[in-house]
Amino acid sequence: MTTITRNHADEIVIGLVSVSDRATSGVYEDKGIPALEAWLGKAIVSPWQAVKRLIADDAPAISATLIELVDDLGCDLVLTTGGTGPARRDVTPEATLAVGTREMPGFGEQMRQISLNFVPTAILSRQVAVIRETPSHAALIVNLPGQPKSIQETLEGLRDSTGTVAVPGIFAAVPYCIDLIGGPYVETNADVVTAFRPKSAQRPARA
Repeated sequence: MTTITRNHADEIVIGLVSVSDRATSGVYEDKGIPALEAWLGKAIVSPWQAVKRLIADDAPAISATLIELVDDLGCDLVLTTGGTGPARRDVTPEATLAVGTREMPGFGEQMRQISLNFVPTAILSRQVAVIRETPSHAALIVNLPGQPKSIQETLEGLRDSTGTVAVPGIFAAVPYCIDLIGGPYVETNADVVTAFRPKSAQRPARA
C-alpha cells in the first residue's frame, strides 16, 4: 500500500471528495472542497493534511475513489460533498455503502436533524457514514451536503444567541471515532467545535 507520508505521528490524513457532474465538466467552479478545507483549517489544531478529488456523479467512480483514498493512500477520514439528494444522478450514498464494512447511521440522522432547523426538505437528504476496514487500516467515511453553508452547519452544529451549542455538529464525535478505529489523536479548536471524548480517552491539551 502506497500511503501518504505523515509529518507527525498524530497527523490525520483527510480525503476530501466533491461529487458533481457540472463542476467536473467545468460548468461552474467547485465550492465543496474549498469550504471543507476552510472549515477544517479553523477547526483542527493538531497536524492534518488533505488529499483532494473532484469527480462526477458516477457510482463506480465514487466507490473507486473512496477505496483509493483509504486502501492505497491511507486516509483516516474521508469527507464527501454532493450527490446525496433524491435525483437520479445522486448516487453518493449508494457508492459509499458499497465500500463500507460497517454503517454508522447516527451521522446521517444528526445531519438531517440539524438541517431540519432551516428547511423541511432536509428529510430528502440521504447522507450516510461508514467505516471501511482493511486488514491493517480503518477509516471513517462521511457524506456531507453540497452547499458550503450546510457543510459548516452540519460539521459545527448550531449555537443559540449566547453562543452556547444548541444542536451538536457531527464533527464533535469524529475525533473519538477515529481513536476507536485506531487512527491518530485529533484535537480541535473549542471556539469552533469541541471534540467529545470520555475522560479516560483524553490527553493533556496541546501546548
